[in-house]
Amino acid sequence: MSKLRVAIAGAGGKMGQTLIEAVLADKSLQLAALLDAKGSTAIGRPAGGLKVGSDVGKAVAAGDVLIDFTRPEGTIEHLDACARLGKSIVIGTTGISEPLRKAILQAGRKIPIAMSPNFAVGVNAVFKLAEVAAGILGNDFDVEIVEAHHRHKVDAPSGTALKLGEIISSVLKQDLSSTSVHGRHGDTGARPAKQIGFHAIRGGDIVGEHTVIFAGTGERVEVTIRSQSRLTYALGALRAARFLRGKRAGLYDMKDILGLK
Repeated sequence: MSKLRVAIAGAGGKMGQTLIEAVLADKSLQLAALLDAKGSTAIGRPAGGLKVGSDVGKAVAAGDVLIDFTRPEGTIEHLDACARLGKSIVIGTTGISEPLRKAILQAGRKIPIAMSPNFAVGVNAVFKLAEVAAGILGNDFDVEIVEAHHRHKVDAPSGTALKLGEIISSVLKQDLSSTSVHGRHGDTGARPAKQIGFHAIRGGDIVGEHTVIFAGTGERVEVTIRSQSRLTYALGALRAARFLRGKRAGLYDMKDILGLK
């Protein structure tokens, strides 16, 4: 079987650099194109035997699959190009708006798409553990979600924290939009029984940490994942890229990729 040709969006960023290194280290993959936004200081920079460019159509056409860890405004452009050219896409972008979500669903009718708020395999194990814990503990335990990331992260709470909240609220049959609270300040009164709290920490070079706290009477259950390197996200994204090869059009997530459904 020929090597899977991988194009990388956001190639000038830290995650992009990690993806480049991961592709180069994988003998089943070929680095096909490097893409970054127009005006980026990375344009023209050599990496992995290629140069970073800004032509979206050219980059997408060069690969079998595009891996996108960028910003929503970039992802929508990359998604459109993939749908137009019949290429697969792996989306790790967070802070996705409702219009972009609808665009992804629509594009999924034409091309295979893998999307996840977090591609790290360990994080997806935590998703499953949180789901099981919520089912066992139920509404007798208060739920708080604490996440920490580097000072440059621009969205809060993280997509991973929100996904944890969605999973838990689904198990508890709650509407997350009406039961969630983001941070607390001042005279807030007693905590409502059915509430999921989100707390975001930003500082330094923290790669990513997430803790779900189930606090009951006399005991507390915590599920924690600490990511020490961006390589965990990159390896998961490459696993997703390989998974999409030969797949029918559709929207896939890490449950599909890891065989958890």
